[in-house]
Amino acid sequence: MIRFLAEYFGWLTDPSLVLMQLLSGIAGAMFLFLVASGLSLIFGVSRIVNFAHGSLYMFGAYFAYTWIRVLAGSPGQFWIMLILASLTVAVMGGVLEVIFVRRIYRADPIFQLLLTFAFVLVLSDIAKIFWGAEGKAVPKPGALAGSVKIFGAPFPTYLLLVVAAGLGVGLILWIVFYRTRWGRLVRAARHSRDMLAALGSDVPRLFTEVFMVGSGLAGLAGALVAPIVTAAPGMDASIIIEAFVVVVVGGLGSFLGAALASLLVAELKAFGTLVFPAISIVLAYLVMAVVLIFRPWGLFGRREE
Repeated sequence: MIRFLAEYFGWLTDPSLVLMQLLSGIAGAMFLFLVASGLSLIFGVSRIVNFAHGSLYMFGAYFAYTWIRVLAGSPGQFWIMLILASLTVAVMGGVLEVIFVRRIYRADPIFQLLLTFAFVLVLSDIAKIFWGAEGKAVPKPGALAGSVKIFGAPFPTYLLLVVAAGLGVGLILWIVFYRTRWGRLVRAARHSRDMLAALGSDVPRLFTEVFMVGSGLAGLAGALVAPIVTAAPGMDASIIIEAFVVVVVGGLGSFLGAALASLLVAELKAFGTLVFPAISIVLAYLVMAVVLIFRPWGLFGRREE
């Protein structure tokens, strides 16, 4: 028994290791939150489960690579790249919504799933045509390429930027959705799009704007992750699976649920590799299974009437 405890929990005696894993989990949670919050927003308003959301994340990384090359030598090129990559993916999402998604809002859910899954296949091939099958690396800005000492242990400076960006975006989202008229319209659309239309609101335009915001969040996450993980085909698959776990655990349509579930899933992944490395990959799915059994609408979601 003592040998078992020493083997699996001996890392608890190293505070710096615990802190590094905690911070790494928080940084991972920021990427998940950006993707999952956009996915949750789109579902909360349109009731469409967007399988292509991971593809938009992948395109955010590819556009980051393209824009950083276009802006080479420009002052503040990295920060401009983040904005342009996010906006490019947002416009891309808006085009997809106007041309394709808008036509199936009231269709059978199976057709909605088939359409968004078709997006995954088509966008994957488009990415290979324009950027090839090899990974594309995005350099980190010089000021963020090193590390800082936290309680004597080195931690990548760039991940601190990721944490700050995630917290900043979360605060902006809260202000937009709970302190502005547009946010009130979005929250009203979650409950009854027909009533919103009867009151004179332009519901199709609102849906397009929501789709663009959700897509832009995925694009921002992709642009932020590009300097850590090279942009490559297939990077959309892993993130969309984890994002679905987050929105299911947190509750579809809940920003608070997306934030807390992202933190839970990321920390399980970070500490699971230390405690139970053989099953660390399935820990988040076990949590999702438990939530689905006892609270199918998620921790912070609302039961459908």
